[in-house]
Amino acid sequence: FFSAWHLLWSFVWSPRASEAANCHAAHPRPPHTMNAEPELHDKTVLEFATYEDYLDQHVSAEDLYYLEEPDNARQIVELGYKGKDFMSREEFEAAKKAALEGPLKRKKSLDAVCSAGKDLSKYPFLYALAQREELVRNGKLSTIIFIRDVIDKKGHEVSGYIDYGHRLKTEDFEEYFDRKKKLLPKPSDLSYYNWKTQTLSYNNSSTFQVIADNEMGLLFKHKRDRKTINVDPKGPSPGDNSHRVVLKTEEYTQVVIYDHVTRRKN
Repeated sequence: FFSAWHLLWSFVWSPRASEAANCHAAHPRPPHTMNAEPELHDKTVLEFATYEDYLDQHVSAEDLYYLEEPDNARQIVELGYKGKDFMSREEFEAAKKAALEGPLKRKKSLDAVCSAGKDLSKYPFLYALAQREELVRNGKLSTIIFIRDVIDKKGHEVSGYIDYGHRLKTEDFEEYFDRKKKLLPKPSDLSYYNWKTQTLSYNNSSTFQVIADNEMGLLFKHKRDRKTINVDPKGPSPGDNSHRVVLKTEEYTQVVIYDHVTRRKN
């Protein structure tokens, strides 16, 4: 079928650098070889005719070189050897069905201002999100949220940068504003790092492009006006039309909010 050596080489080898960047909470520096094109998280299930097409998006030329057959490469992806952030066949079919059957219903739910009428004065983080929600939804403001927090009783932490607008479009924030769920970084966000497992991921969103800079560390370029946001806490400024807010709250270990006033490029 294929040798264990082929598997080891194909799925353990990675161009990612292991060094950490001098960013918030030593959030790891992105590798300089990172692909700046949008990741799969930018796409919807409707863009794939079949589950095999979906798997093919995760298969690289190197995988095909060592595994030779496309079916073998797809099987490795489906079995989770290239990470856990992939849909199973059942999840893919369910997501595609939901996308086909209920777009208007989901849009109505997601476009609503979920924080309206809620008293969040005792929760600084949620209050800050509520202040920005409508502006972000209508495209006048783009916001990146840095979160570092403990996720279990053993003190293990995760950190990451979240595109607030992307999350608003893809999740029902009613649960967050009602404190039924806690907003935390995910592997599908702009950046994500799990300090226990050392899982590291970077993804472009529909609004921001992740840029690796060997000297400046992690940068985010706004796709509409092409302005760059510098999240280095030691930097003099996050960039043109951008503002940094260090939020003091007991809700999280660390929160920093980056607001960018959107201006179209002439």
